[in-house]
Amino acid sequence: MSGPESIADRYNRRATTFAAVIAAAPPDRWSSPSPCTAWTAADVLQHVLDMQAAVFTPLDRSLSPAPTVDADPLGAFNHARTDIERALADTAVAATTVQTPMGPSTFAEHVDGVASADMVVHGWDLARALGFEHEIDPAEVEAAWPGAQEMPDIMRVPEAFGPGIIVFGPIVEVPDDAPLQDRLLGLLGRDPHWEAP
Repeated sequence: MSGPESIADRYNRRATTFAAVIAAAPPDRWSSPSPCTAWTAADVLQHVLDMQAAVFTPLDRSLSPAPTVDADPLGAFNHARTDIERALADTAVAATTVQTPMGPSTFAEHVDGVASADMVVHGWDLARALGFEHEIDPAEVEAAWPGAQEMPDIMRVPEAFGPGIIVFGPIVEVPDDAPLQDRLLGLLGRDPHWEAP
């Protein structure tokens, strides 16, 4: 019997799923709109990369040089993924206490709550922008549901966390008997039936 999933294993699993979405992208769809208002598919991927980079900021480190999203979307993601996985594999780095906007945590916990978690719903955003269906892992949906229900209102206030930063949009009303994934997406400010034009 296997034990609880480690932060590193969870990151690897989520990154593998996210990379598969990128790999399936039709090359001409990166400029398509996404469920995230004002963002294209390429913007969604760039945001995910920005979050991978952000977890290194408290360590005064940055991601290694990589291709741009425009030049090589999958290569850009894989470079960032390698940097994160290498850092998580270094026990000293993983256990380092860092200061984050949500308070102090270990580097590994910061990755888990930001860079790793960010890929779950943004994987759905990216897939929809690229024109195909994507089911979020039901276990991920179940795990995210309680926190989504308790989200503080400030998380929906545009620029509350800085200029240009919008964390979550207004709630999209979804029927109470809708699938849990649809209800989660609605709480996170997404129309679960959104389709790219």
